[in-house]
Order: sequence, then C-alpha cells, then structure tokens
Amino acid sequence: MTVIDRSLGEARPIKLDASWKQVLGAEFDAGYMGELRQFLLNEKASGKRVFPPGDEIFNALNTTAFDNTKVVILGQDPYHGPNQAHGLCFSVKPGTALPPSLINIYKELQSDVGFEAPGHGCLNYWAEQGVLLLNAVLTVEAGRAASHQGAGWETFTDRIVQVLNEQKTGLVFILWGSYAQKKGAMIDRDKHLVLQSPHPSPLSASRGFFGNRHFSQANAYLEQQGKTAIDWQLP
Repeated sequence: MTVIDRSLGEARPIKLDASWKQVLGAEFDAGYMGELRQFLLNEKASGKRVFPPGDEIFNALNTTAFDNTKVVILGQDPYHGPNQAHGLCFSVKPGTALPPSLINIYKELQSDVGFEAPGHGCLNYWAEQGVLLLNAVLTVEAGRAASHQGAGWETFTDRIVQVLNEQKTGLVFILWGSYAQKKGAMIDRDKHLVLQSPHPSPLSASRGFFGNRHFSQANAYLEQQGKTAIDWQLP
C-alpha cells in the first residue's frame, strides 16, 4: 500500500505492509485523518519543524508487520530534539545520545536478562523481531513535548491497539506509566498478557519500573504460546 503523505508540504509515498493495509486501510480515508493531515500542513506552513521526518512517521508499522507482531510497547510522544525520533517509541537514531528513559530501560534489561548496552539507542532490531514500538502520538513540534496531542493521532493509534486486541491472540502488551495504561484499558486480559509498571522516566523509574522483569516475563509467555522469544540484546 502506498499512501501519499502531504503532511509536511511534500507528496511522499509512505509504504505500509500489506497486513496493516488490510486492517487499517480505511483509516486513511476517515475524516479525522484529513483533519490531522491539514493540521500538519498548517504546522509546516507556519514555519514549525516537525519530528520525525515525514517518511519515518509510520516507521513502527513499516518495520513490524501486523502479522508478525508479538509484543507491543506503548509510548506517548516522539522525542522532540533534533536527530532523535525516527518513528519507534523510546528509540533514537544511531549516533544520538541516549535519553534518560532509554538509559533506565537498558538498566532494567541488564538486571533482568543480562543485557549489555550496545553504545547506541536504536531499537530497530526489536521491531524486526515483532516488537511493535508504538507511540500514541506519531508527530511532535521541535522543542515542544506533547505539542501534537489531541490533533487526531490518538484515534489512529487506538484503532491499532483495537485491531491487535481483537484479531490476534497471545500478544504481550507492555504498558509503562499511567498514559500507556489508560490507552491499554481496552485490551482483553484473557487473550493477551498485559504487563504494567511505572514509566522508566527518572521521575518514576525507582517507584516500580526497576525490577519489573517485563522482558523475561514477555519471553516466558511467548514461549508458552509456542512463539519464538525476543532476543533483547541489541547488536
């Protein structure tokens, strides 16, 4: 599927995996998506810089096919600094300094599964294995955290969570912090494993994120479901 993206003032083809096209294709013709597209056009027209770049906005869906999704990690907003966001929640481009939350994620991984920090913050290897790294809001204005909340992305990403919940079984949903937990309220706990804890932010990590052992719990559940465990060690 090719969606023509004019959100940043250019016509760019955005390729989505065929399995996502099957479950989400109609969303791109919905009224809210037209309003969202216009909002992003207006942001660009007013001289604002938007992250991530237009061809990386749907990177989570491009990298992790619907059919291959095994684990869903829900984030909130893209990073709003330069050369950080590239469409995968908590992940940053190679060569970018690690954000504080990702540093804490690495600490928990080390404690839980013996992870060794790779010297970068790109989580693409997880996404390629079936870990959907989904932010609730897929764009942000440079330097202004949460600036695109309420513009329409939440409706789109709610639909993603809904179709995963309804059409698949045996997924692991990892919900860190109250924002993700509220978004995950629709998930059927009888069909899927839901793991919840405080957010890995330095403001809350010591209140229950550290020691949650979500990564080993996710793998144990996947293996119980007859699925291949995630190799959390980043190359």
